[in-house]
Amino acid sequence: MTVTQAAPLLRRAVQGHRDNRWSILVLLCLSLLLITVDATVLHIAVPALTAALEPSSIQLLWIIDVYSLVVAPLLVLFGTLGDRYGRKRLVLAGFVLFGAASALAAFSPTPLVLIMARALLGVGGAMIMPATLSLIRQVFTDRRERAIALGVWSAVAAAGAAVGPLIGGVLVGLWWGAVFLINVPILLVLLPAAAKLLPESRPSARRPWDGLSAALSVAGILALAFGLKEAGAGTLLPFWASALVFLGGLALLVWFVVRQTRLRSPLLELGLFRNRAFTTGVAGVLLGVFALVGLQLMLAQYLQLVLGDSPLDAAVRMLPLVVSAISGGLAAAHILPRAGLRATMSGGLGLVALALTPTLTWGVEAHPVMLAICFVGIGFGVQVALLAASDTIMSAASESQAGGAAAIEETAYELGAGLGVAVLGTITTIVYAPALPAVPGVSSGGMDEARQSLASAAHVAGQIGGGPGGALLDAARWAFVNALHTTVVVSVVLLSLTAVAVATLLRRD
Repeated sequence: MTVTQAAPLLRRAVQGHRDNRWSILVLLCLSLLLITVDATVLHIAVPALTAALEPSSIQLLWIIDVYSLVVAPLLVLFGTLGDRYGRKRLVLAGFVLFGAASALAAFSPTPLVLIMARALLGVGGAMIMPATLSLIRQVFTDRRERAIALGVWSAVAAAGAAVGPLIGGVLVGLWWGAVFLINVPILLVLLPAAAKLLPESRPSARRPWDGLSAALSVAGILALAFGLKEAGAGTLLPFWASALVFLGGLALLVWFVVRQTRLRSPLLELGLFRNRAFTTGVAGVLLGVFALVGLQLMLAQYLQLVLGDSPLDAAVRMLPLVVSAISGGLAAAHILPRAGLRATMSGGLGLVALALTPTLTWGVEAHPVMLAICFVGIGFGVQVALLAASDTIMSAASESQAGGAAAIEETAYELGAGLGVAVLGTITTIVYAPALPAVPGVSSGGMDEARQSLASAAHVAGQIGGGPGGALLDAARWAFVNALHTTVVVSVVLLSLTAVAVATLLRRD
């Protein structure tokens, strides 16, 4: 077939995918929803998971966190591989791996097997996620339609993280493994739909991928997280060894950055960070998701283990967060053109910091109305800021840089989620353990286990029962509230500083 004969066929294929563009958007958003939900679906399931598998505090943090920490560094690698070999085939392979890993996670007999299954889920998610933004850019050629599509994508990304605990709360009442097994039938529907609807991207051999860079980024991020968690928990390594691991991870990431500046075809387009608006947008995504996911884990435990809500009741109590996140995504598309980028992003981050402040006065008593108001402010503010940041990132990149910009944005999402759990979880552990005093009638071994986490304390209290069990649970609740206040202070300070930086660094629209 000659080039002249092939041209009309290519035009008809492109037009066919344009006609299906909204169906493709639905498919991509459902795929994105699966990936983002898995980052937070275990937050409500922590007590049930602790009772079933009895993980240590460090194992529990890894079970929750390893997914995002594996996804984050692999997004850039798989984004490049998708550009090189075609995004559609990578998405289909990612669906298969994600489904198999979900089944393995559901039937994990030990914490270690569950950690490995969650890591495999992260690999599958990293194969799927880079295509979602890149294919939107490919299918939606009209800028106005693309802005709408990006707004929907951004709303789904944040709503997925917000709705994860709600789904977990519904499913964990049946069985904790159901939070993973539910992925399998959904993927069985998505797989043939993706094979039929998704367009074939034009493979490009001009952009090679660098295996060493990928290994440096993955090893560096995991070493940072491991060193940070161990420094707080100290279950496997002494503090000095944890500090060395942390510094080793930092050194690997510095090596990664230096290597990118010397490669002709770098894995990460560091040149994009020369654009101040792009860098500010990435920082906004990172800090926004950091606050949303990290605090969501802490607040889910607060609802269940401090206030005594059931998993389903806790999920329903967090429903305002979900609704406000979705509403924020839809409203931000109208707010952004009127208020401008700088005001929208800094205002959204500032609203989250303001909404978190009342929690600093809370103890072990319920605040149903105030809690709902805080959740609304957090969800709405985060989503408004994230959409403004996403628009900044994609607008700052040229057509040829779209894949790299999308990969960096998605990496910021997942890295923010991973760091949110790692940093805020570690701070909680560091503050919680010393704040829990010895309780009369509880053995030293029981106290050691109770100091691992609030979920462990609830498990020990249930085994002891009677007066000592009740006294232990009350003391653990107050210790956790004290730790929660510390994490909120850290989050408020970070969000406020980022809001001020955005208002200072971005030019007036």
